[in-house]
Amino acid sequence: MEPRYDPAEIEPKIYQQWEDSGYFNPDVCIEKGVTAADAEPFSIVLPPPNVTGVLHIGHAFEDTLQDIAVRYARMQGKRTLWVPGTDHAAIATQSKVEKDILKTEGKSRHDLGREEFLRRVNAFAQASHDTIVRQVRRMGASLDWTREAYTLDARRNLGIRTAFKKMYDLGLIYRGDRVVNWDPKGQTVISDDEIVYQERAAKLYTFRYDKNFPIAIATTRLETKFGDTAVAVHPSDERYKQFVGKEYDANFCGEPIHVKVIADESVEKDFGTGALGVTPAHSMIDWEIAQRHQLPQKQIINEYGKMTVPGPVNGKKAEEARAWCAEELRKAGLIEKEEDIMQNVSTAERTGAVIEPLPKLQWFVAVGKPFIVKRGLLGLWNKKTTLKQMMREAVASGKITITPERFEKIYFHWIDNLRDWCISRQIWFGHQIPVWYRGDEIYVGVEDPKGEGWKQDADTLDTWFSSGLWPFSTLGWPDETKDMETYFPNSFMAPGYEILPLWVARMILMSGVLLESIPFKKVLIHGIVRDSKGQKFSKSLGNGIDPLILANTYGADALRMALIVGAAPGNDVKFDEQRVRGYRNFSTKVWNIARFIQMNKPEKLGDTARAAAAAAIAAREEVKELAALKREVTKHIEDFDFHLAAEKLYHYIWHTLADKIIEAEKKKLSDGTDAEKAESYALLEHLLLGSFTMLHPFMPFITEEIYQIFRPGKMLMVEHW
Repeated sequence: MEPRYDPAEIEPKIYQQWEDSGYFNPDVCIEKGVTAADAEPFSIVLPPPNVTGVLHIGHAFEDTLQDIAVRYARMQGKRTLWVPGTDHAAIATQSKVEKDILKTEGKSRHDLGREEFLRRVNAFAQASHDTIVRQVRRMGASLDWTREAYTLDARRNLGIRTAFKKMYDLGLIYRGDRVVNWDPKGQTVISDDEIVYQERAAKLYTFRYDKNFPIAIATTRLETKFGDTAVAVHPSDERYKQFVGKEYDANFCGEPIHVKVIADESVEKDFGTGALGVTPAHSMIDWEIAQRHQLPQKQIINEYGKMTVPGPVNGKKAEEARAWCAEELRKAGLIEKEEDIMQNVSTAERTGAVIEPLPKLQWFVAVGKPFIVKRGLLGLWNKKTTLKQMMREAVASGKITITPERFEKIYFHWIDNLRDWCISRQIWFGHQIPVWYRGDEIYVGVEDPKGEGWKQDADTLDTWFSSGLWPFSTLGWPDETKDMETYFPNSFMAPGYEILPLWVARMILMSGVLLESIPFKKVLIHGIVRDSKGQKFSKSLGNGIDPLILANTYGADALRMALIVGAAPGNDVKFDEQRVRGYRNFSTKVWNIARFIQMNKPEKLGDTARAAAAAAIAAREEVKELAALKREVTKHIEDFDFHLAAEKLYHYIWHTLADKIIEAEKKKLSDGTDAEKAESYALLEHLLLGSFTMLHPFMPFITEEIYQIFRPGKMLMVEHW
């Protein structure tokens, strides 16, 4: 062994060995006899990173967590599959390319045209993909690259069309007019889950429409009151009972409006005046009230966030119109109170624009509509159910377990408040909706329609629609493949808590409706990696860390340990480069331990002496102690307490094996009889290889390199746990 361990040189060499062996592929493991043909399957799919740039330290953490589980399963002799892939991340990728083109060429996508723009987006996505794949490999992720997938490739496109067609035929996908979240800058719908709430200062105005209107109402958005068609009060509010059911013609800032006073349980009696101006076209809550009371809707703001009301506010942006309305109401003496408040403002995650709720004709998934389940696979679903019931039952029944358990409440809360899912997006990059129109005819299908005159819907599907199919589209669905038969449902999924509702719930939804099955058996929720001060990593703070630089400086093994130790499931992780430096020192210690033992191997150790030494150490306390440690580490890994397993191995190797046992054996190794030297060496080699076998899922590179030195011709990656 070399005196010094150089991870920058050895780690890439070891990864190439692993790839060349083919052992990342479970079929090769069976073919070469390292895995039994009838072995229990273990499968996961990589949460696909977006092709919008490079991986960050959070990805390195997530990949390490999964790789630990995968390597452990493989060493247990399971038929282990980890499928890699990337996500086209439609809005995010298109937005990034649009910004770059606008910045460098001063052009929009419309100047380029759809075909040229998509060519550029695809070129960007490919370059980003190549960078991501290099980074994932550098971290040691033991993925089966022969099965790599992409959410926008041909196989996944077939799955998308098949899913859309089936759900449409079940009546679960429909086209309708509803109020949606409209991004006036990105010019597209976005989902509730893609909204970023920003706390901003605002004014809460208490006012009357005109001097003759009997009820005062409160709002922060005066400009929307041109679109009011009702005033809602709580049914038990005695102050307003005499007005319920009456209709009034009012004049708001010079514009005639007609409103009806209605009683609705959703109104909060204690907020403002307890009376709510209902604007069905510009609020999701108000739209739902309007549906319950058959109220008309009146749109007064357009897709560019500008007023369409006749008169002085026409063409003004919403904020300008708000200020104008406030001044007009002050002049007329109609404002009763103005309060400074802090308000959560809805903004678009990708463009930063303030969201404008607008009524739009869009495609939706009906989450509350009953439908018939025919197969009842796994006995999980009732014969008649809804998607919301199905998603709830998957977890409530225990078919899917979420770890830590506290995240179940978040999951259930999201489902209970789930509205119909708007799946259409007004962007070019993504899966184009598989619907065609010809006059009054509509065609929905997996294949393009036959005949002339058909025009495909120009919108694309929400990215989460395609990534919701990920656990089974990666295994060959909609075809009935061997992989589907063997590896579905997946063994577990390991996402961050921020995408529990965004992605996990949708995978459960899609698997339930399309396969009448759960997509995975366990969900391991992890936290966010933050900087040493507890702040999120971001460009604006300038605290970003490139995991590749750290891996090349200190070694991927050191980075993996720094991320895992102390990272309890579901908790955020404070990251400090000093920790990586500390685990590089541990790598050095591991190397020196192995080198010392190798240097003290007896020159002539025949089979008889080796057998005698093995028999002599079998009953020693040190061997029993290692076996006990293995039981503890195994339990920790099975319970997803990877941080505890890693910490125990660290302390055992450094403080027990190195500081105590090796020190105690040094005299025998140098001055003992041949039998004592053989026994001492046999003990140390047994403890070294036994502890390194357990350490392998956490620090795969250095343990593999050392194992092959001690066991030439063998590979630790497929040795049995």
